[in-house]
Amino acid sequence: MEKPDVVEHFFGVYLLYCENPKYKGRVYIGYTVDPVRRLKRHNAGKKFGGAWKTSNKGPWNMVLIVHGFPNSTSALRFEWAWQHPQLSRRLRHVPKKKSREKTFEYTLNVLSAMLQVGPWCRLPLTLRWLDDVFAEAHSSKILPPMHMPISYGKVTSRKHDRKQNDNNKKEGEVIEDSELSICDICYMTLNKTDKVMCVKADCDLIAHIICLAKEFIKDDKILPVDGTCPTCKSNLLWGDVIRKKIGCNIHLNENYPDSTDDDSD
Repeated sequence: MEKPDVVEHFFGVYLLYCENPKYKGRVYIGYTVDPVRRLKRHNAGKKFGGAWKTSNKGPWNMVLIVHGFPNSTSALRFEWAWQHPQLSRRLRHVPKKKSREKTFEYTLNVLSAMLQVGPWCRLPLTLRWLDDVFAEAHSSKILPPMHMPISYGKVTSRKHDRKQNDNNKKEGEVIEDSELSICDICYMTLNKTDKVMCVKADCDLIAHIICLAKEFIKDDKILPVDGTCPTCKSNLLWGDVIRKKIGCNIHLNENYPDSTDDDSD
């Protein structure tokens, strides 16, 4: 089985599809920082952290997730608008659901419209299909902007372990180079405000944000979308690189508060 992609500083808005024959076709939109754990809770029921709207109606299948939001507030606003398109002032142009239109298809139409309007059209989001069958049948119905990649396969989140990084330092060691480093691309000095790193945990790439951006930019595009890490040769999404840079400067508890994974029912 193919290993899931690991994403740090994960903020995602997902779409569930009900597989229970009694409720088949129902959908649920939610927010999470841990998609694997969240799906388990939905299928376990309200008593185990699931939402009351999904409790005792499973099994539920998480077929699609949009991730890459810079913080929980941004993701929660996206979740609310996707749940209530008729109440969002940014989605007044979206037609109401037709009587014969399936709820799942209407939900995808709303998502496609959301990705084309501000502020969401300017975010470095990733549209990820978690179910191959649904992706094959419905992927053509969503047209994100060119800078938003479409990914396929499972994803899991990982918190940035600042304590582990601190423990890796030898006791009594004096870190004289905490502010200045050497860029692995141009070999010039850089300070922490200009520094970006590879998102892979076992890669030690550090570089100027401008140097790495130049490496990633293709076809005369203004902003990079993805590229190959010069050190570990892994394919990286530019949005993930920026989120790691931002996340390293934010306290861990602010990124992953205990209560942010709950559904706002």
